[in-house]
Amino acid sequence: MCLIVFAWRPGHERPLVVAANRDEFYARPTAPLAQWADAPGVFAGRDLEARGTWLGLGPGGRFAAVTNIRKGGAMPGKRSRGDLCAAYLTGEQSLDAYARAVCSRAREYAGFNLLLGDGQQLYYLNSESTVPEALAEGVYGLSNAALNTPWPKLMKARKAFAAQLDGPSSALLEALADPAPAHDAELPETGVGLATERLLSSIFIASPSYGTRASTVVIAHADGRREVVERSFGPGGGHLGEVAIEVPR
Repeated sequence: MCLIVFAWRPGHERPLVVAANRDEFYARPTAPLAQWADAPGVFAGRDLEARGTWLGLGPGGRFAAVTNIRKGGAMPGKRSRGDLCAAYLTGEQSLDAYARAVCSRAREYAGFNLLLGDGQQLYYLNSESTVPEALAEGVYGLSNAALNTPWPKLMKARKAFAAQLDGPSSALLEALADPAPAHDAELPETGVGLATERLLSSIFIASPSYGTRASTVVIAHADGRREVVERSFGPGGGHLGEVAIEVPR
């Protein structure tokens, strides 16, 4: 997952609203959003190579999402970052206990940002920190650097998201579909080269081999209902399908 914009508003009729794009190589095998056969009550897409997920919902109001931290030349981790979401969604540890456990073993993974929620609180973890952060009410953006790092794609996505915050999921999905790249002068320098920085600078990424594989919107309601909609894409940004699920309370 490479771009997440989200609103955390405890007490609001929609306490959690999330719009996110997962960017990955098209060749990596992936299952679309569904309830997991081996973990009833977990609703997520699935990375069929490492068996984890980039974003999902679980029992008891659980929510998890992860992005990588982009640094040219970074070494791969011993474990897949998708495990961080899957273990929380399928587990029984409290939010606080799980978050602290992740911090204690963060070095087993390549750099990551992790969001964890239980319907009552929303935590943010950065792999370079040993302390999870309980987020205050607000609208946030997360890409491949620390929370709210003002990369052009993140700032544009957060603005478009905020304008549609109380609208339908279709409007939030449209906010994720912008293919326009940033100007070269605005690009971050993350050690991957100018051509790759350009490719990765758009909200929606499309190329022959790598791009936005899924756009996902999650809307949590105050009564415990949760809606999740996912659009899937293939090479060049071709639309592959859409799944909409209302997750039981």
